[in-house]
Amino acid sequence: MSRILIKPIITEKMTDVSERLDRYGFVVDRRANKIQIGKAVEEAYGVVVDKVWTMNYAGKSKSKFTKTGMVKGRTTAYKKAIVTLSEGEIDIYGNI
Repeated sequence: MSRILIKPIITEKMTDVSERLDRYGFVVDRRANKIQIGKAVEEAYGVVVDKVWTMNYAGKSKSKFTKTGMVKGRTTAYKKAIVTLSEGEIDIYGNI
């Protein structure tokens, strides 16, 4: 279960959503489903999960021109989960 949650998403936009709506974002394992993600968050932070939304992001092809010529690469694909906690739960980022 510990390999399901890769890292929390701590951005300005996600922090605003966390404060207003008790929703928290995580980068998760691409093979994990919503039930596994919810259980992993509950075990890791000791909170009660209400809902889980997931989004799959495909890797993009990137290219740039340098002195040595054209360099091509690819960004990594990842899965993002937005977790909504039940009413009255504590801030889960206090444990980090």
